[in-house]
Amino acid sequence: MDDGFDCTLKKIFDANLHPMKRTPQVVVVGSFVQDLTFLCASFPAPGQTTVGTFVTGPGGKGSNQAVAAGRTGVSTLFIGAVGRDAFATEAKKFYLTEGIGALFIAKPKHATATAGILVNDAGQNEIIVALGASAQIKPADIDAKMIQGAKVVVCQHEATLPINAHVFRLARRAGVTTVLNPAPMRPDFNPAILTHTDVLIPNETEFVALANQLKLGGGKTITEVGLAKLSPVKLHQLCRAFKVSTVIVTLGSKGCFISQASEFTKLPACAGIKVVDTTGAGDAFCGGLAAGLVKFSGDIVASSKFANVVAALSVTKRGTAPSMPTASEIIRFQRRR
Repeated sequence: MDDGFDCTLKKIFDANLHPMKRTPQVVVVGSFVQDLTFLCASFPAPGQTTVGTFVTGPGGKGSNQAVAAGRTGVSTLFIGAVGRDAFATEAKKFYLTEGIGALFIAKPKHATATAGILVNDAGQNEIIVALGASAQIKPADIDAKMIQGAKVVVCQHEATLPINAHVFRLARRAGVTTVLNPAPMRPDFNPAILTHTDVLIPNETEFVALANQLKLGGGKTITEVGLAKLSPVKLHQLCRAFKVSTVIVTLGSKGCFISQASEFTKLPACAGIKVVDTTGAGDAFCGGLAAGLVKFSGDIVASSKFANVVAALSVTKRGTAPSMPTASEIIRFQRRR
């Protein structure tokens, strides 16, 4: 593994991070990305220059999900890669401040990943990601000791697809629940990973892309418009065709749809939420779901309700990782309900 990091269940750190105090119950393998966010009244048209304001902070789908899980109070370890630059230093400082376990694999030939994010006054976003070091995590960087003892392992598509398959194989051997968030959806997606996936969490766009790639439409192309018109029974049948134990389709302001082998459930989104910035809401849901699986002993519906709360609170603040709610904020919200 790069730089000869010493990794055991009780001592996972690099030179600038503290060791974990507890064995991680959630392990997230994925991307750290420095967010470069521009706030504007409306998105610029091609060729147009728009005046806005700028903020920067930690992000990346993997890191966001780890922060979302860790802030709930569940012991969490994030494993990602960074370059040797100022953004890598900021990443390490952030995790030290958060008190969340992190292992940053050094990729000195590559820059730490960055994302250019535009957010308009309606809270909608447009994003371009340069993955840099995050796309360089290799199977040799991850060994079984990093996963053994955890209850849930989470991966996404901002790291390499081979690393996801490697991590899930290790998790299955260790009896650890695997959660895949196929975001962003990629044309090189290998459906073989679904045989090692316990919980699949796509949004509507990703669900349609997956269904079409797997040719689940019976010769017809599935669209988001068509997906929205499906009855719950038909959607459940389509989810079952993925051959994954649990499929959770996140539906934004409409909540989420949960398909399990014997039943399906549709959960509404939390009402009365003032949306400020939707960036990272999907990551908040995934991290909240992982934490919920620990808190509620694998109960999918209870975990999804918890994830809905985490996602709802995340959109009330700007940013990605910094917007993830803390345990006390979640408790206060639940008490008001």
